[in-house]
Amino acid sequence: MTVPAADLTPEGFRARVAARLPAALPEAAFDRHIWPHASDFQLEGGQPNYELLAIARPAAVLAPIVMRDSGLTVLLTQRASQMRAHSGQVAFPGGKVDPGETAGQTALREAHEEIGLEPEFIEPLGWLDAYMTGTGFRIAPLVALVRPGFTVTISEQEVADVFETPLAFLMNPANHLLDEREWKGQRRRFYAMPHDGRYIWGATAGILRNLYERLYA
Repeated sequence: MTVPAADLTPEGFRARVAARLPAALPEAAFDRHIWPHASDFQLEGGQPNYELLAIARPAAVLAPIVMRDSGLTVLLTQRASQMRAHSGQVAFPGGKVDPGETAGQTALREAHEEIGLEPEFIEPLGWLDAYMTGTGFRIAPLVALVRPGFTVTISEQEVADVFETPLAFLMNPANHLLDEREWKGQRRRFYAMPHDGRYIWGATAGILRNLYERLYA
């Protein structure tokens, strides 16, 4: 399904999110008894990896949609090569939820720490389904519109680069490829969305796929 152009404007996008995503993080987002949206990290045969689920650490990311004059874009990072988890991969700004912190506070804090994105430019809209990674994180993705005019300041310990990809490209299911590779002795299937020399895959592509499914499918 091709997304209508009107739904890829700030007004259309804001209305879609308001109609289809919860404005507050659901209480069950980090419930270890509920398997989150992450089919690419279930065991073969479609069975959830309950052993991983039991030790998963709560995390949150910001999915920042920038309101450019040329069209909405998704602000993404290339993680630094020295990071312990997901090094070198394309990612949303985010990290683990610290004690006493809400997932929303985590998403905003990490965006500021990693790329210098100030909260004053961010309009939080709603929450996507929690996403389980094979490295043991249960991620709550906060979708937000971002007003242009911000200055990017990279934390070089965590981020190698920052770039933007058109939302129209990422919300076109024709660009959602299924790839696979062996990881820890098992074949894993995952979404990939290559664009302009960037290989967007794994958790980031899975979250983007969930954005498409929730808003436009």
